[in-house]
Amino acid sequence: MASLDDRRAALLLLALAGVGLGVRLVTDRTAPPGAVAYRPVAVPRTPAESVAARAARVARPLAPGERVDVDRAPAEELARLPRIGPALAARIVSDRAARGPFGSLAALERVAGIGPATLEGLRPHAAFSGNPRAAWHRAAADVGRVRVNVASAAELATLPGIGPRLAAAILEDRARRGPYRRADDLLRVPGIGPTVLRRLEGRISVP
Repeated sequence: MASLDDRRAALLLLALAGVGLGVRLVTDRTAPPGAVAYRPVAVPRTPAESVAARAARVARPLAPGERVDVDRAPAEELARLPRIGPALAARIVSDRAARGPFGSLAALERVAGIGPATLEGLRPHAAFSGNPRAAWHRAAADVGRVRVNVASAAELATLPGIGPRLAAAILEDRARRGPYRRADDLLRVPGIGPTVLRRLEGRISVP
């Protein structure tokens, strides 16, 4: 059985160990060799006022005469245009990145989901600063010509100014009225006009 002196010595050692640990925690922040210390990573946070200001700007309706450059604007800015929501704005940006700038209101019809009614609603507010011709010729060199008398709807939809809707119209017209003998015959398809036909130069093969 431990003597009274032994018990006192043990308590004294425990007390000294506790004091030493406390002093070390308070004054010595350096970890011992080999120790792994956890330090939280400071993550930059966007100020709440910046988020609110951005949301307010995106939600702000277009003023009379205000225009958005469709060839350069990001998706969140395009979404402010009439009849264009976030999903359609994302498709416009994706098409623009893959096939080059639009250059005109009519060329926007190549984007799936954009038809004549949408184009008419965009007319007062859409601007175009890009030059589609350079991108058009680069794409033509890469993919070659599409044979419109035998092409599938998916192949036709890759042409500038021709989206899924016009591709289906071409197939319907081709089946009902026969193959095309020259490029001008495509004008008989509803929705294809001189502007679209000019964009098809060098991209299609007829017959």
